[in-house]
Amino acid sequence: MITRKIATFAFIFAIVALTIGLSSCERISSVIPDAETPPPMDEGITIGVIVSQTGKDAEPYGLPMERGFELARKELNMHDGVNISFVTVDDMSTEDGAIAAVQELVDEGVPAIVGIAISDYLEDAFPIAQESGVVAFSSVSSAAGLSSIGNYVFRTGLAVDIMNPSGVMATHEKLGYTKVALIYDAADTYSKSSNDELKEALEASGVEILIEETLQTGDTDFSEQLTNIMNMAPDALFVSALSVEMTQVIIQAGNLGIPDTVQLIVPDLTAKEIQDADDAAEGAIAFTGWTGLSNIPGNQEFIQKYHAEYGIDAEPWAAQSYATLYILANAIMKAGSTDSAAIRDALAQTTDFPTILGNFSFDENGEAVYDPVVLMVKDGELQLFE
Repeated sequence: MITRKIATFAFIFAIVALTIGLSSCERISSVIPDAETPPPMDEGITIGVIVSQTGKDAEPYGLPMERGFELARKELNMHDGVNISFVTVDDMSTEDGAIAAVQELVDEGVPAIVGIAISDYLEDAFPIAQESGVVAFSSVSSAAGLSSIGNYVFRTGLAVDIMNPSGVMATHEKLGYTKVALIYDAADTYSKSSNDELKEALEASGVEILIEETLQTGDTDFSEQLTNIMNMAPDALFVSALSVEMTQVIIQAGNLGIPDTVQLIVPDLTAKEIQDADDAAEGAIAFTGWTGLSNIPGNQEFIQKYHAEYGIDAEPWAAQSYATLYILANAIMKAGSTDSAAIRDALAQTTDFPTILGNFSFDENGEAVYDPVVLMVKDGELQLFE
């Protein structure tokens, strides 16, 4: 059985110390008088983790998430009285796999589950946790409205109804586009939601939508849709798709010469897709919740630790997952318990908690609230859009 107790003071000092940059055991021990240091937890706390370790979603989403969770766990466990362990389940990059993974962890008796990147999977898997009274906390999923599944559901990624309007406002103000095209994956929940929010924001800004093209998850040839778009001569092309299809759209748009005459705006674009698309991604604009360029307290330290641990640059999905575990640990500390309902209530009250994403809060629906960022690919790298 999972222990239903927690060393509250140890969590308080561990989290506060790491938040403000006290990274070593020696430094944290210097701010905790020996008389106040509680004994360590006998068995600790076990948290369920669901990521794509295999399949198409593993490289772009699942493996970065797993690395972010694990780095945060190791940091927290450096401190006396903190003993977090994971039960990790592979969703195998499928909806059925995600459903089975949530059920397995619910049966295991974990008080909280973190992970699940893909909104399609979350939409059908998280209701199992909700009905079972288990906290379900996605670090990446961002389709609008999914936290309305229930009061045990929370998300770290900025939902597209927060992210996309902000990105449209910033890019429209700077670029002054008046007519645009849209292409999105009609078979994917995130992509449909992203496209809907883009349309609403563009129409509210008085921008004309010349054409709207669709694709389907698993498609590989988008030449017909992109030719139709090119023939309409838009000022900008907005792309809403997951990593595999997104990359191919960018590459094939480049082959048609679209980036030379049309501004590409790809909300979920990361360094992974830029590397895969190479020159075709140059000049593309991304909307995101995290950037390695930020000097938010703790962010550069995270980037250095991540590179030292894994030998690669930190990805946004790793950063969001890293922040997720800290947010969850803070809620457990405030709850003074590992009871799921107590953790749920403490998460719901999270306000202005300092993370590498910025000061983090939940709205009344369990959706993340912090400042989004707009980036642009320059010389093959994401830079601040100015």
